[in-house]
Formats: sequence, structure tokens, C-alpha cells
Amino acid sequence: MLETIAAAYSGFIGSISNYLYTYILIVLLVAGGIYFTVRTKFVQFRFLPESIRIVMQPSEDQNSISAFKTLMVSTASRVGTGNIAGISTAICLGGTGAVFWMWVTALLGSATAFVEGTLAQIYKKRAKDGSCYGGPAYYIEQALKQRWLGVLFAVVMILTYMVGFNLVASFNIADSLKAYSFYDPTLTPWIVGIVLAVVFLVCISGGGKQIANITAVLVPVMGVLYLAVTLFVVFTHISLIPAVFASIFRNAFNFQAIFGGFVGSALMQGIKRGLFSNEAGIGAAACAAGSAGVSHPAKQGLVQVLSVFIDTIVVCTATAMLLLCSGVAPTAEAAGMPFVQQAMAGTLGQFGVIFITVALFLFAFTTLLGNFYYAETGLSYLFNQAPSRTAVYIQRAVATVVVCLGATMQLTVVWDTADVLMGLMALINVPVIFLLLKPALRCLNDYIQQKKAGKNPEFKASSIGLKEKVDFWN
Repeated sequence: MLETIAAAYSGFIGSISNYLYTYILIVLLVAGGIYFTVRTKFVQFRFLPESIRIVMQPSEDQNSISAFKTLMVSTASRVGTGNIAGISTAICLGGTGAVFWMWVTALLGSATAFVEGTLAQIYKKRAKDGSCYGGPAYYIEQALKQRWLGVLFAVVMILTYMVGFNLVASFNIADSLKAYSFYDPTLTPWIVGIVLAVVFLVCISGGGKQIANITAVLVPVMGVLYLAVTLFVVFTHISLIPAVFASIFRNAFNFQAIFGGFVGSALMQGIKRGLFSNEAGIGAAACAAGSAGVSHPAKQGLVQVLSVFIDTIVVCTATAMLLLCSGVAPTAEAAGMPFVQQAMAGTLGQFGVIFITVALFLFAFTTLLGNFYYAETGLSYLFNQAPSRTAVYIQRAVATVVVCLGATMQLTVVWDTADVLMGLMALINVPVIFLLLKPALRCLNDYIQQKKAGKNPEFKASSIGLKEKVDFWN
């Protein structure tokens, strides 16, 4: 009975995923990214150095999280299993050309990330303790006066991060252990799931600020070590780089293959895995942006640009080069962690397999924590910042069970579930930020003008003619 239900669900969720990304999201995300890039006059390229400078500044509001910590929270969610197992899956199922379309998704999506991050700051709310919070649900309610749509977004966001994305993270941790002799397919996933769930529950008991503190330490260490190993592998196979790039571009523009079998094409796999990795356009990272203490909303928009660059242009590219320079041929059967481990074993031997397992665990675990931070913000919105203890405990219990079950599920089921849920978030958020683009553009222009005048930009709502009442910037 359970097997029948599982098979039916797998077919159902797979069909929805293919339909969404074949006919709707590819147009929405690519067209949206192009539109926001043009309207912001390529903000993601012009102000990338400024993004780095802003991140190094301390918090300008002692009651709120610093720009660096919001970068770490949003990066903790963005930089995760999608950067390792997701890249492997895209290459194995879509070919090397999928890497190119991930780059395109990130470069265009970073403009989208700027807009949603800036809007989150403009319409952020003040908490009782003086700190701030925000995100798509809040700018939907405040600017569009549509509470019901904000509630819908919050519910979908909770499901996406607490269920969809955490299923993937948990699954990939268990999947990484298949390379070891002790792995028992009927027992090991359950052991991993239970242990992971217990550690996860202990960490999330500290709340959002505790999550920010944990990720602020783990993310930089994890990222530096991982990049160091990938660069070592790439430099020891430097002669293969020209052929790798040639393969990426050649397969990216194989339009006969793309339109002949779109579901498994480089274009579709690249957009799916690119969106899963950098999350630009789905709006959740804007929740972290809304909690930052900055003097101008555009600053936090630029921080979100940097987060997308770190995620896809740096970390995803490093993984892609690691895999494609290894000499191991990608196959559909090796999609996910098996291909990554085979590539590491072929270049660094058993050390490589152990290292990538540890790296995947750290990436995935910080993803679990960052994801739950977003789920918490969704619950807070539903209860007007005052969720009952019962609601909080129920959310934590459900999230813990999901982490446990994710380790025991199948690859296609967890990825399709996550793809569909994040696709629904994008379907709500991208049209909304189309409607609210003007305040974000005026905010950017105000920032530029103040920078040209030699000032540390400070924002006033009246300076852009904002009609809606806001908690800050008056």
C-alpha cells in the first residue's frame, strides 16, 4: 500500500515539476531577470565591489543583525547541497551545458535578488525589542494591501524550506554514505536520519539569532576549505580546462537536443538547479535582508547580489570544474553524490571521498539551519510576530520529522518536491516585485546620488515619494 502511494506521488510530483519548468518558470525567471537587469542598469555588475565593501561594515543598528550575518544566513541557505549534489545532478541529467545555464540564471537572477532585498528593507517592520524583520509577505501586505496573498506566500515558504529543501539536504547526507562499505540500504538511512534529526533539533532550539551565530562561523570555514580542495584538483588538471569550457558552451547551445527532449535538456536542468542553488526570485533570502540593520535599503539589496555571486559563480563553478576535470564521465545512474565521490576518488583517492562527505555534511547541515530560519519567519508572519508556544513546538517537531524522513527517500522524489514548492514561491514573488519595482529603482537612484555626493547614504521614505506608511525611514 505504502509503495503504491509513494509511486503515485513520485509520478504526480514529477509531472508537475516538468510542466512548471517547461512552460511557465523558464519564461518568468529568465524574462524577469533580463527585465530587472535592464531596469537597474546592470546593478549586479556595476556595484559588485560596493557589495563587498558593505558586507565588511558593522551593523548600523545595534538591535539588528549585521550585513555580514545576513549574508551568512542567506548564503547558508543558498550554499548547500545544491552546490555539490545539485551540480552533479544537473551535469549527469542535462549534460555539461547545464553549467552555462546555471551561470545565466545566477547573473540575471542577481538583479532580481537586488530588487527583492531592497524591497524587504524598505517595507521592513519594527519588533518590540527594536530589531527589524521583513520579507515578501510583508511588502505584499504593506504595499499591495493583500494580506491573503502574504499569507499564501508565507505558507508556501514554510513548506518549501521546512519540507522541500530540508528533504533534499537530509537525503544528500545519507546518499553520501553509499560509497562506504558499512552502508546498509535498509538500515543506514534511518540511522543517519535519526541522528541528524536529533542534532538539528538541538540547534534550532536557540531560535533565529542562534542560527545566525552558528552559520556565521561554519559557512566561511566550510567555504574556504571546500574551495581550496577544488582549486587544487583543478590546477593539477589545468590542461583540461580549455576542453571543459568548450564542452560547456558547445552543449549549452545544442538547441536540437534542448527542444527535442526539453525535460532532460541542459537548459531545463541548468535553470532548475541554478534556481535551487541561488534562490534568486523565490523571495526567501529577502527575509534575511529584512532583518539587517543598515542606513539605506539599497545596501542590503547589494548584499543579496553578492550572496548570489558567491553561491553560483564561485562555489557552483568550483564544483563543476572539479567534476569535469576529474576525467570521470557523468552518467544518469551516478546523478547526485555518487558522481562527486567518483570524481574525488579519481583525483585524491580515499581522502577525496572522505573530504567530500564531510564537506557535504557541513554544507547540508548549515542549509538545514538556514532553511529553518526562513520557516520561522513564515510562521511569525502568520501569527503577527507572536506565534504561540504550541505552534512553535509543532513546527519544530514537524521539521525534525522531515529531516529524519528525508534521509530515507528517493532522489527524484525529494528533488521534484523541492522544485515544485520553490517554483510556487517564484510564481507569487516575481510578479509582485514586477509591480513594486518603482520604489526599488528610486531607492537605488537615491543611493547613487548620495554616494556621488561623498556621503554614507541614509534613506528617508520621503526622498522617493513613498506613499505607504513604513515602520522605518520616516
